[in-house]
Amino acid sequence: MAFHEVRFPDDISRGARGGPERRTQIVELASGDEERNASWASSRRRYDVAYGIRRADDLAAVVAFFEARNGRLYGFRFKDWADFKSCLPSQTPSATNQVIGTGDGTTTAFQLVKAYASGAQTWTRAITKPVAGSVTVAIDGVEQATGWSIDTTTGLVTFDTAPASGAAITVGFEFDVPVRFDTDTLDVTLDIERLGSITSIPLLEIRR
Repeated sequence: MAFHEVRFPDDISRGARGGPERRTQIVELASGDEERNASWASSRRRYDVAYGIRRADDLAAVVAFFEARNGRLYGFRFKDWADFKSCLPSQTPSATNQVIGTGDGTTTAFQLVKAYASGAQTWTRAITKPVAGSVTVAIDGVEQATGWSIDTTTGLVTFDTAPASGAAITVGFEFDVPVRFDTDTLDVTLDIERLGSITSIPLLEIRR
C-alpha cells in the first residue's frame, strides 16, 4: 500500500467534521417488516477537513500537503480529535486500557486493538497507526518497561519472550487513522474576506 508516514496538520484537523460510516442493506417486505444485513463487517471513517481552514496560511498548507501526496495516490496519518486514545477523551492512556490478547507461552506478536462497548455488545477495531512514544504495555496488570517493542507502522506489539500461558496482555496508547484524500481535485475559491477557501476536502479511511 502506498503510504506516507506523515500526519495531516493538527491545527487544521482539529476543525474537521466526520466519523464512522457503515454500510447496511435494508429490504422492506410487503408486510412492512424489514430485513437488515450488514454489508461491511467493520466501519470506515470519513472526514471533511475544509472546515478546519481559517487562514490563508492554512489553505497553503493543505495545498502543499495535497500535492506532496499526489492527490489520492498516497495515504497518510490523520488525528481524529474525537477519538484518538485507548481511553475516554478526558483521561490519560494507561497500560491497562485495552486487552489485546492472552498469553499462550508461544505467541510473541499481538495486534493493537480498541474495543467499543455499549450494553452487551462490543465491536473491536484494529489499530495500525499508534503514535510513537505513546504506547505502554502491561502483563497481568504489571506495566512492562522493557522486553517488548512496537511497530508504529502496523500496530504490532512484539515481546522478546512469549508471555506465559493465561497472562492478560493490556495496552494504552494514542493513535492516528490511516486515510487518503478522496478527491484528485481541490476546488479553491478566492475571496477578499477569507483570503481563500476550499468548499470540501474529503478524506477516507484506508482499510486493508
